Amino acid sequence: MTAVSYQVRLADLHAHLYQVTLTVIQPQALQTLSLPVWIPGSYLVREFSKNLQRLEGQQGGQTVQLTQLDKCSWQAHCATDQPLVLSYEVYALDNSVRTAWLDTQRGFFNGSSLFLQVHGQQDAPHELELIAAPSLPSWQVATGLTPVKIGRKGFGRYRAANYDELVDCPVEMGDFWTGNFTAGGIPHRFVVAGAPPSFDGARLLADTKTICEAAIGFWHSGQAGARAANPAPHASYLFMLNAVADGYGGLEHRNSTALICKRQDLPRKDASPAKTDAAAASGPVLALSEGYTTLLGLISHEYFHTWNVKQLRPAEFATYDYSQENYTELLWFFEGFTSYYDELLLRRAGLIDDTTYLKLLGKTVNQVLQTPGRKVQSVAQASFDAWVKYYRQDENTPNATVSYYTKGALVALCLDLTLRHEGKGALDDVMRGLWLRCGGPMTQADLAAVLQAVAGRSYTKELARWVHGTAELPLQPLLEQHGVQVLKEPAALAQALGLRVAERAGIQIKMVLRGGAAEQAGFAAGDEWLGLTVGTGKAAARWRLNKLDDVLLYAATATKVSACVARDQRLLELPLVMPRSVTSWRLLPRDKPLLGRWLNAP
Repeated sequence: MTAVSYQVRLADLHAHLYQVTLTVIQPQALQTLSLPVWIPGSYLVREFSKNLQRLEGQQGGQTVQLTQLDKCSWQAHCATDQPLVLSYEVYALDNSVRTAWLDTQRGFFNGSSLFLQVHGQQDAPHELELIAAPSLPSWQVATGLTPVKIGRKGFGRYRAANYDELVDCPVEMGDFWTGNFTAGGIPHRFVVAGAPPSFDGARLLADTKTICEAAIGFWHSGQAGARAANPAPHASYLFMLNAVADGYGGLEHRNSTALICKRQDLPRKDASPAKTDAAAASGPVLALSEGYTTLLGLISHEYFHTWNVKQLRPAEFATYDYSQENYTELLWFFEGFTSYYDELLLRRAGLIDDTTYLKLLGKTVNQVLQTPGRKVQSVAQASFDAWVKYYRQDENTPNATVSYYTKGALVALCLDLTLRHEGKGALDDVMRGLWLRCGGPMTQADLAAVLQAVAGRSYTKELARWVHGTAELPLQPLLEQHGVQVLKEPAALAQALGLRVAERAGIQIKMVLRGGAAEQAGFAAGDEWLGLTVGTGKAAARWRLNKLDDVLLYAATATKVSACVARDQRLLELPLVMPRSVTSWRLLPRDKPLLGRWLNAP
């Protein structure tokens, strides 16, 4: 038996309880144990210990006293000459990629939700035993952990080199669909829980293989001997996808990823053929729905993270502290640059065409330009504040902060297009240069050094303005220099008004954007917009609103109207000046050969 071992049983499917037994072969006299409060890749203190119950300890059949030290830590008063055995239950009913789930249909967990950390032995070998439930003979196991002795369905013993590896390899259990492929000489497995009968697994495998080959080629080509010097960081890889009625997200791990998507976004066997301009020369390909394109972008994003955040990572993450927030200003690079490349690699792999790629890029541009907080907070500050702002969004979020995903992606775009315009390589060369230079923890100084080596000049001013400042990015001139036509069209009504709304049995105001027409009229988050008055006096017309589009129907060409809202059961009349000059960007191919030199880059 290894120094630290865990046994997991499916204790009660209806109560959603895992039973965990932890054995420490050589404990300390006052052995400290703790459960993580967060999971790497998701920057929020989630207090996983709230789901832990019935914690008990024994040595040689005798009860061991346990003293709770704080919200997530305990101390065992034990002898050092015999194994310490702890048992406890974990409640699991969070159907996300971040924690744990257990019911009669599916089991899933991240180790950070289940496994107490044995202080002083984090670097020792760890072992996990998964016990099959006799009542669930069809259930299988999928995990990135190394098997030691497992059965045909995957239940049995697995090992990890240390605690970090143990909690970085989530476990999927159930009667799921599974498929395999090889990309770059590396075996990959894809499992899907909750897939409907129309699911086209072969299509998903083929498209995911294309993405993986593009990513492996990106990181390990273009420099002589690069792959030999720094081979791919994983010997095998596992995709775990949970298909649900409504959901979206992913979380990266060292040799796997946990994903969630809507069932309707999976590829279907009845999809009809269509041509894209990227694949026209090779004949018809199956059309990509908007939802499936989004899913492929998510797959691309999480797979790219295998290099960019799991290997290349902030120096502050060289060693994780699971007991508290781990701060860094570099999420704009690790999440933002990954967000830039996830859709770009879909284009380079031929899964989407130029028009589709520019539509996706335009969506990112508009998300940033329509966020007033971009003028308040730098993207470096947004990275540092992720723990209290990005993951704790409220009605003021778009006014006070900017997303390090979307603005970080646009910083990557600006760096890439500037390098290309100056004829000094591309961001691809910078990313591969960082991989060769660091291959692990890195700082912004490393990025600046590699940028200077590739470009032959310093990028200190650009990083200061684009990353640590709040000035607008030079998006339009850079895009136009690379064959993109930038059209500015009237924005959708909600954006024109400066509102974000929910339309469920009426118009509920969720957010009021800074400086917009709605804020100037006096709208507030939480208001219900009931009606509209157009005109004054006897000529006034009063209209009941059911959806936001009714505003344009009834306001017509009026420049001033009165909005009737309900707030705290009071009816208020708000003087609203109808906006006329708010625009949204649309990106279109203008010069295909010029555009191709960017989008087709190997």
